[in-house]
Amino acid sequence: MPFANFKVPAGTLTTEQMEHLVTAATELYVDVYGERARATTLVLVEEVPDGGWGIGGEVLTLAKLQEAPGS
Repeated sequence: MPFANFKVPAGTLTTEQMEHLVTAATELYVDVYGERARATTLVLVEEVPDGGWGIGGEVLTLAKLQEAPGS
């Protein structure tokens, strides 16, 4: 069973955007594995609370993610 797991900052995607992720990821698996993959493809979009993740030892917040690069 194909499986895609997207982790996104909480509150940053609309319902329509989440639906688009599910549809697009499913279509990608169908493109790779063929139509048989459609019925068994599982796509999970998880919203991570603000400050609930980090990179390079630094906690990320929505404010930090929205900062311009290099600022």
